[in-house]
Amino acid sequence: MLSSDMSAHDSATDAERISLLDVPALRADTPGCVNVNHLNNAGCGLMATPVLSAVLDHLNLEAAIGGYEAAAARAEEVRGFYAQIAALINARPENIAFSGSATHAYATALSSIPFEPGEVILTTRNDFVSNQIAFLSLRKRMGVRVVHAPDLPEGGVDLDAMAALIREHRPRLVSATHIPTNSGLVQPVAAIGDLCRDADALYLVDACQSVGQYPVDVQRIGADMLTATCRKFLRGPRGSGFLYVSDRVLAEGYEPLFVDMHGARWTAPDRYEPAPTAARFEEWEFPYATLLGCAAAARYAQQVGLAAIAERTPALAARLRSGLAGLPGVRVLDRGAELGALVTFAIAGWRPEPFKAAMDARGINSALSHREFAQFDFTEKDVDWCLRLSPHYYNTEEEIDEAIAAVADLAA
Repeated sequence: MLSSDMSAHDSATDAERISLLDVPALRADTPGCVNVNHLNNAGCGLMATPVLSAVLDHLNLEAAIGGYEAAAARAEEVRGFYAQIAALINARPENIAFSGSATHAYATALSSIPFEPGEVILTTRNDFVSNQIAFLSLRKRMGVRVVHAPDLPEGGVDLDAMAALIREHRPRLVSATHIPTNSGLVQPVAAIGDLCRDADALYLVDACQSVGQYPVDVQRIGADMLTATCRKFLRGPRGSGFLYVSDRVLAEGYEPLFVDMHGARWTAPDRYEPAPTAARFEEWEFPYATLLGCAAAARYAQQVGLAAIAERTPALAARLRSGLAGLPGVRVLDRGAELGALVTFAIAGWRPEPFKAAMDARGINSALSHREFAQFDFTEKDVDWCLRLSPHYYNTEEEIDEAIAAVADLAA
């Protein structure tokens, strides 16, 4: 089922694709499938052939005619990046900025907010680790206060408590991570957005793990700013991400702390004028081949169909979660009313690196999460580390069962 936070854009074509997803064809389009059982899509998805071709073609063009000249020759395709990302999240191209990573996009967004000492950042206990560190850095440097809304007993943020905290503190910024990196929890970001609109609070969303896994609609979410990467469930190249900024953010003059010649015009010796669009959050130097690969990845995801992806990918994760939950010595850690395609579990009798190495030896890609990635969540769950498996729509049920069997073998 799709969360109410995740608009399927009411597309009958997408709904039809749920039952028509051609997994063998999608795997044929994904060269890495022949090499590994890739269950690390929350880290980095396998690129599809059209994405790889877009990157390599531009690198070849740069080698043939020069980097500046290749960018000029592909100017229309470069503009297409903004159109593709905008279509992906229900925005306008003018509201999209390219970034080298989701973390860079997030930090750039934070730097645009003129915090005053004593102002409050309200967030959750399941925010991404780099975001939490950034908040603590702002507390140290600028004297802001960081307040965490509590979780419900079953997992996920307590919306009533968050509403009360918004009324009490009138935060300068409310921030939430749609799907944290350390568990399968899907947070109710649209419901949080409703609270922010009622209070006229600035709202920043980290959609790093949800873009490409679910339909993400910035209008429905009500985000003033939203960040994401392209390398994870969107299956783009590494070193890429984007920032969405709303018309409100642009109209009210938010701009990053350090603006370069791409994001602003130097209009007089003592003045500059920021770009009127989200370009003010970008820098002059671009990895054009990477950007074109991201455009191809966004186009590919939309061609596959986000509604179909949002049905298959969490269903594979549910199969994996169910199989792991029945194994002796294995504790599945995911909690919350809605769970996505990140499956985390602890296993008795193993240390983290040897366990991951044992999974690697079986050709199963995975990732480790440590307590320092999720101080609140892992402390509450009383674990120091876990293994994370994250399937995507091109994985097969057989690969899921293979992973369960491997964990069962290692647990024994």
